Amino acid sequence: MNKNIKYPYQPEGRFVLYVPLSNPFMAEAKEFGRLNSLDKTMPTSSVVVKDGKIIGRGANGSTYHETHECERVKRGIPTGQGYELCEGCHPKNHSEPKAIANAKENGEDPEGADLYLWGHWWCCEPCWKQMTSAGIKSVYLLENSEMLFNKESPNNIIGRQFE
Repeated sequence: MNKNIKYPYQPEGRFVLYVPLSNPFMAEAKEFGRLNSLDKTMPTSSVVVKDGKIIGRGANGSTYHETHECERVKRGIPTGQGYELCEGCHPKNHSEPKAIANAKENGEDPEGADLYLWGHWWCCEPCWKQMTSAGIKSVYLLENSEMLFNKESPNNIIGRQFE
């Protein structure tokens, strides 16, 4: 079911669906993020699922922020904007395109597949473009992700995502 949430970005005609953590694909996305995300503040990960099996996995991050200040933070750029200005924030480091690329590396076609995203409450424009171009059918987020992974929500679990 699509909630009535104002996302920073959502393309016309595309919707987000929600599943509980008991969903095995969301649970796998969470575990993959715990083990593989390089972003220690907002670990995010995705799995691409087709015909009931995981065909691709991806986790966000790069090591850039460990040695460089985030250009977006320095400039006060709001979430969802200016990713291309910072090597560490660049969309190539987001989990969605990494999971799609992994599916293709595995010899799988993501056309008609679903993507399960752990650790965030929306998908940015570059990621939506990658998902649409790859033929991803549906995007699933964790139930209540708009609170759990939203830095502005007093009920967020940021810093405690894996407890």
